[in-house]
Amino acid sequence: MKVIAATKNPGKIREIMEILSPLGIEAVSQGDAGIDVDIEETGSTFEENSLIKAKAVALFCDCPVMADDSGLCVDALDGRPGVLSARYAGEDANDDDRMNKLLEEIKGIENRNAKFVSVVTFVFPDGRVLSARGEVEGYIMAEPIGTNGFGYDPIFFCNELGKGFAQASSEEKNNVSHRGRALRNLYKKLEKELKK
Repeated sequence: MKVIAATKNPGKIREIMEILSPLGIEAVSQGDAGIDVDIEETGSTFEENSLIKAKAVALFCDCPVMADDSGLCVDALDGRPGVLSARYAGEDANDDDRMNKLLEEIKGIENRNAKFVSVVTFVFPDGRVLSARGEVEGYIMAEPIGTNGFGYDPIFFCNELGKGFAQASSEEKNNVSHRGRALRNLYKKLEKELKK
Protein backbone atom coordinates (compact mmCIF):
# COMPACT_ATOMS: atom_id res chain seq x y z
CA MET A 1 0.00 0.00 0.00
CA LYS A 2 1.42 3.36 -1.04
CA VAL A 3 1.17 6.04 1.65
CA ILE A 4 2.01 9.73 1.27
CA ALA A 5 3.83 11.12 4.29
CA ALA A 6 3.17 14.81 4.93
CA THR A 7 6.86 15.62 5.33
CA LYS A 8 9.85 16.75 3.29
CA ASN A 9 12.26 15.12 5.76
CA PRO A 10 14.01 12.01 4.31
CA GLY A 11 14.97 10.90 7.86
CA LYS A 12 11.28 10.64 8.79
CA ILE A 13 10.56 8.59 5.64
CA ARG A 14 13.36 6.15 6.59
CA GLU A 15 11.99 5.81 10.13
CA ILE A 16 8.43 5.25 8.84
CA MET A 17 9.64 2.57 6.41
CA GLU A 18 11.76 0.79 9.06
CA ILE A 19 8.73 0.40 11.31
CA LEU A 20 5.72 0.13 8.98
CA SER A 21 7.09 -1.75 5.93
CA PRO A 22 6.24 -5.21 7.40
CA LEU A 23 2.58 -4.19 6.92
CA GLY A 24 3.22 -3.79 3.18
CA ILE A 25 3.38 -0.01 3.45
CA GLU A 26 5.57 2.00 1.09
CA ALA A 27 5.93 5.58 2.35
CA VAL A 28 6.63 8.39 -0.11
CA SER A 29 7.25 12.00 0.89
CA GLN A 30 4.76 14.63 -0.23
CA GLY A 31 7.58 16.18 -2.30
CA ASP A 32 8.28 12.91 -4.13
CA ALA A 33 4.53 12.62 -4.75
CA GLY A 34 4.56 16.08 -6.36
CA ILE A 35 2.46 17.68 -3.63
CA ASP A 36 3.75 21.14 -2.75
CA VAL A 37 1.53 22.69 -0.10
CA ASP A 38 2.38 24.99 2.80
CA ILE A 39 0.41 23.91 5.83
CA GLU A 40 -0.40 26.32 8.64
CA GLU A 41 -0.27 24.47 11.96
CA THR A 42 -3.07 26.20 13.84
CA GLY A 43 -3.84 23.46 16.38
CA SER A 44 -3.19 23.78 20.10
CA THR A 45 -2.26 20.08 20.54
CA PHE A 46 0.04 17.63 18.75
CA GLU A 47 -3.07 15.60 17.83
CA GLU A 48 -4.74 18.60 16.15
CA ASN A 49 -1.64 19.65 14.19
CA SER A 50 -0.91 16.11 13.05
CA LEU A 51 -4.48 15.77 11.74
CA ILE A 52 -4.37 19.22 10.07
CA LYS A 53 -1.21 18.21 8.16
CA ALA A 54 -2.56 14.80 7.10
CA LYS A 55 -5.89 16.22 5.90
CA ALA A 56 -4.21 19.07 4.00
CA VAL A 57 -2.08 16.63 1.97
CA ALA A 58 -5.02 14.19 1.56
CA LEU A 59 -6.85 16.87 -0.46
CA PHE A 60 -4.27 16.37 -3.24
CA CYS A 61 -4.29 12.57 -3.56
CA ASP A 62 -6.50 9.50 -3.40
CA CYS A 63 -4.28 7.28 -1.26
CA PRO A 64 -3.70 7.09 2.50
CA VAL A 65 -1.78 9.97 4.09
CA MET A 66 0.13 10.11 7.33
CA ALA A 67 1.60 13.02 9.26
CA ASP A 68 3.26 13.60 12.59
CA ASP A 69 3.62 16.52 14.94
CA SER A 70 6.15 16.48 17.71
CA GLY A 71 7.91 18.69 20.19
CA LEU A 72 9.51 19.18 23.56
CA CYS A 73 7.37 19.78 26.66
CA VAL A 74 9.07 21.23 29.75
CA ASP A 75 7.30 20.88 33.11
CA ALA A 76 8.55 24.17 34.56
CA LEU A 77 7.30 26.04 31.46
CA ASP A 78 3.78 24.57 31.69
CA GLY A 79 4.51 22.26 28.76
CA ARG A 80 6.14 24.85 26.50
CA PRO A 81 7.56 24.96 23.86
CA GLY A 82 5.17 22.08 23.01
CA VAL A 83 3.46 22.51 19.63
CA LEU A 84 5.55 25.66 19.09
CA SER A 85 8.88 23.79 19.44
CA ALA A 86 10.03 24.49 15.87
CA ARG A 87 8.97 28.15 16.03
CA TYR A 88 9.82 28.85 19.68
CA ALA A 89 12.43 31.54 19.05
CA GLY A 90 10.70 33.00 15.97
CA GLU A 91 10.19 31.92 12.36
CA ASP A 92 13.80 32.47 11.20
CA ALA A 93 15.49 31.04 14.30
CA ASN A 94 17.86 28.07 14.15
CA ASP A 95 18.36 25.16 16.57
CA ASP A 96 20.89 27.12 18.66
CA ASP A 97 18.51 30.09 19.00
CA ARG A 98 15.73 27.80 20.22
CA MET A 99 17.99 25.98 22.70
CA ASN A 100 19.41 29.25 24.05
CA LYS A 101 15.93 30.73 24.55
CA LEU A 102 14.82 27.61 26.43
CA LEU A 103 17.96 27.49 28.60
CA GLU A 104 17.53 31.18 29.44
CA GLU A 105 13.90 30.64 30.45
CA ILE A 106 14.67 27.81 32.88
CA LYS A 107 17.87 29.30 34.31
CA GLY A 108 17.83 28.85 38.10
CA ILE A 109 14.80 26.53 38.05
CA GLU A 110 15.32 23.23 39.90
CA ASN A 111 12.63 21.16 38.20
CA ARG A 112 14.05 20.59 34.72
CA ASN A 113 11.89 17.55 33.88
CA ALA A 114 10.83 17.37 30.24
CA LYS A 115 9.53 14.96 27.64
CA PHE A 116 9.55 14.67 23.87
CA VAL A 117 6.09 13.92 22.46
CA SER A 118 5.08 12.75 18.98
CA VAL A 119 1.62 12.10 17.55
CA VAL A 120 1.25 10.27 14.23
CA THR A 121 -2.04 10.44 12.31
CA PHE A 122 -3.03 8.10 9.48
CA VAL A 123 -5.93 9.18 7.22
CA PHE A 124 -7.58 6.69 4.85
CA PRO A 125 -9.16 7.92 1.58
CA ASP A 126 -12.60 6.94 2.96
CA GLY A 127 -12.16 9.33 5.89
CA ARG A 128 -11.19 6.84 8.61
CA VAL A 129 -8.54 8.26 10.97
CA LEU A 130 -6.05 6.45 13.21
CA SER A 131 -3.88 8.34 15.67
CA ALA A 132 -1.05 7.18 17.95
CA ARG A 133 1.13 8.92 20.52
CA GLY A 134 4.68 8.30 21.76
CA GLU A 135 6.66 9.94 24.57
CA VAL A 136 10.15 9.78 26.06
CA GLU A 137 10.97 11.23 29.50
CA GLY A 138 14.06 13.11 30.60
CA TYR A 139 15.28 16.50 31.72
CA ILE A 140 16.93 19.64 30.35
CA MET A 141 20.70 19.78 30.91
CA ALA A 142 22.49 22.99 31.88
CA GLU A 143 24.28 23.22 28.52
CA PRO A 144 24.38 21.45 25.13
CA ILE A 145 26.36 18.18 25.13
CA GLY A 146 27.11 15.83 22.22
CA THR A 147 27.26 16.17 18.46
CA ASN A 148 24.54 13.82 17.21
CA GLY A 149 20.88 14.58 16.65
CA PHE A 150 19.18 17.87 15.89
CA GLY A 151 16.72 20.34 17.38
CA TYR A 152 16.71 20.20 21.17
CA ASP A 153 18.64 16.89 21.31
CA PRO A 154 21.88 18.47 22.68
CA ILE A 155 20.13 19.73 25.85
CA PHE A 156 17.82 16.73 26.44
CA PHE A 157 19.02 14.03 28.85
CA CYS A 158 17.14 10.78 28.25
CA ASN A 159 16.42 8.89 31.49
CA GLU A 160 16.20 5.49 29.77
CA LEU A 161 19.49 5.84 27.91
CA GLY A 162 21.31 7.49 30.81
CA LYS A 163 22.81 10.04 28.43
CA GLY A 164 21.91 13.04 26.31
CA PHE A 165 20.10 12.46 23.01
CA ALA A 166 22.98 14.13 21.17
CA GLN A 167 25.42 11.69 22.83
CA ALA A 168 23.42 8.66 21.68
CA SER A 169 23.88 6.80 18.42
CA SER A 170 20.96 7.05 16.00
CA GLU A 171 20.17 3.38 16.76
CA GLU A 172 20.04 4.03 20.52
CA LYS A 173 17.88 7.10 20.05
CA ASN A 174 15.48 5.36 17.62
CA ASN A 175 14.92 2.56 20.14
CA VAL A 176 13.42 4.98 22.67
CA SER A 177 12.42 7.99 20.54
CA HIS A 178 8.98 9.52 20.80
CA ARG A 179 8.38 9.24 17.03
CA GLY A 180 9.54 5.62 16.99
CA ARG A 181 7.13 4.84 19.83
CA ALA A 182 4.26 6.65 18.12
CA LEU A 183 4.95 4.70 14.90
CA ARG A 184 5.09 1.38 16.77
CA ASN A 185 1.77 2.23 18.47
CA LEU A 186 0.33 3.14 15.06
CA TYR A 187 1.61 -0.19 13.67
CA LYS A 188 -0.58 -2.10 16.16
CA LYS A 189 -3.66 -0.04 15.27
CA LEU A 190 -3.03 -0.34 11.51
CA GLU A 191 -2.52 -4.09 11.79
CA LYS A 192 -5.99 -4.45 13.37
CA GLU A 193 -7.60 -2.06 10.89
CA LEU A 194 -6.12 -3.80 7.83
CA LYS A 195 -7.40 -7.19 9.03
CA LYS A 196 -11.03 -5.97 9.06
